[in-house]
Amino acid sequence: MHADALPTLADCAIVQAGYAWDAIRVPRPLGLKAIEGLSSRTGAVIEDPSEAAVYWLIPPGASAGWDVLGTRTLGRTHYLVVPPARRTRGPGPFWRVCPGVRKWHTDVGALREALLDARAVLGVAQVRP
Repeated sequence: MHADALPTLADCAIVQAGYAWDAIRVPRPLGLKAIEGLSSRTGAVIEDPSEAAVYWLIPPGASAGWDVLGTRTLGRTHYLVVPPARRTRGPGPFWRVCPGVRKWHTDVGALREALLDARAVLGVAQVRP
């Protein structure tokens, strides 16, 4: 668990964004399609079934200037519920894509491109912020 994390039920932790990573919140249908597009280029992704959302971890500060419609950034003023290592299914938040030893972050350019491609495939009507 992160040194500054607050514990929650089910061994999750509430962790402040903006230090080890920023995050991008994406509606689940759009996020799952973008994971397909990114394939091995994706870093760690958390899925939170209670919010019907997935969260990509990106380098700290990389969320500045993010402008993809229907998504939301999490930086230093935000917190994220982070599941314990290797939890790959619910209940509760889990790793849709587990972080690797050296692959926590997703490149924001690749993520933006994958999300825009996914929006085109799904159509705007199927994607809700």
